[in-house]
Amino acid sequence: MVETLKTLCSFSGVSSHEDQVRDYIRQRVEPCADSVRVDALGNLIVFKRGAKKTGNRLMLCAHMDEVGLIVKSVTDEGYLKFGCVGGIDRRILLGKQVTVGERAIPGVIGLKAIHLTTAEERKKTPKLTDLYIDIGAKDRDEALAQVERGDICTFVSDAVEFGRGMLKAKAVDDRVGCAAMVKLLEEDLPMDCTFAFTVMEEVGARGAFGATFSVSPEVALVLEGTTSADTPALEPDRQVCWPGKGPVLSWMDGGAIYDRELFELLRDLAEQNGLPWQMKHYLSGGTDGQAIQRTKAGVRVTGISAAVRYLHAPSSVCSISDAEQVLTLARLFVRAMAER
Repeated sequence: MVETLKTLCSFSGVSSHEDQVRDYIRQRVEPCADSVRVDALGNLIVFKRGAKKTGNRLMLCAHMDEVGLIVKSVTDEGYLKFGCVGGIDRRILLGKQVTVGERAIPGVIGLKAIHLTTAEERKKTPKLTDLYIDIGAKDRDEALAQVERGDICTFVSDAVEFGRGMLKAKAVDDRVGCAAMVKLLEEDLPMDCTFAFTVMEEVGARGAFGATFSVSPEVALVLEGTTSADTPALEPDRQVCWPGKGPVLSWMDGGAIYDRELFELLRDLAEQNGLPWQMKHYLSGGTDGQAIQRTKAGVRVTGISAAVRYLHAPSSVCSISDAEQVLTLARLFVRAMAER
C-alpha cells in the first residue's frame, strides 16, 4: 500500500490535468478489470466482477487531482504571474519549488525580499498578485519560449517516510484513496464493484457528478484524505482529527450528510475487527460525496478518510498505518455489502 501511495504522489495531477495519474492507474488495473473507460470529463471508470453479480449497485470513488497553480501572465522581466487551482493558503507559497507546463520547467515562487519590506508589510499575508514564479528567464520573450499562459504548475515534493510511521508527500489528498482502490482492484472481490477515479474534485467535485450519473449506483463509498488540524496552534475544540488514530468515518461535512445506516455499518465493522476509528470533532471541507449524493434520484453515500496534516500544501503528512487501515476497512465494507 505505501509504495503504491508514494508512486501515485510522485505524479503531477493538478485539476483538469490528471493524465499522468490516470495513465499509471489504468496500466496497473487494466489486467485485472472487466472493463475500463475514460469518460468525457476524464474520469477513469473501472468495473470488476465479483463472486456475487450485482452490476453497478456499489461504486467506490477517489479523486485523482491535486491543488496547484496556473500561469496567468508573463511580465516584461520574464516572471510568471499565477492563480491558484483549488484552495491554497498563500501564506505557504513563498520559496516553494514548482514545475511549469508539460515540459516540467523548474521554477521557484518569489516575493520582494523581507529586507525591503516595511514593518506594516511584514504584518500582512502577501497578496497573490505580489507573488511570481521565477524560471530563470532574462525577459518575457525568453520565458514565453519555455512556457505559456494557461500552463499548470505542480509543487515539487518527494515522498519520504519519516518519524514513527509517517509519510510526507504532496497530493496525499487524495492519492491515498486512489492507492486503496488500486489495491482492492488487484484482489478477488466478493461482489461486482465499479471504481471511479475522478477528476476536478478540488475545483467543485465536477468529475464525480458525471461519473455517478453514468454509473447510477445505489451506494457509494468515498475514500479520501481529510484535514487533521491537530497542530499546537489550534484549540482542542477546533482540532478535527488525528493522524495515527485510525480511519476517519464521515457523518457530515461542508457538502453532504452521509447515510446513517452506512455510517453505523462502517463503525461496527471497525469495532468488530479491532480497527481504531475516529470522527471529525470539527466540521470542515467536503468530498466528492456532495456531488454523488445529489445525482439523479439520489445515492446513499458514506466515506472513509485518512487524517492528513497540512492539506493542500506542497508537503502533507499522514500516518502509514491509517492509510493501510483505510484499505482494510474498505475491504470489509465491500464484503459486508456483498452479504446484503
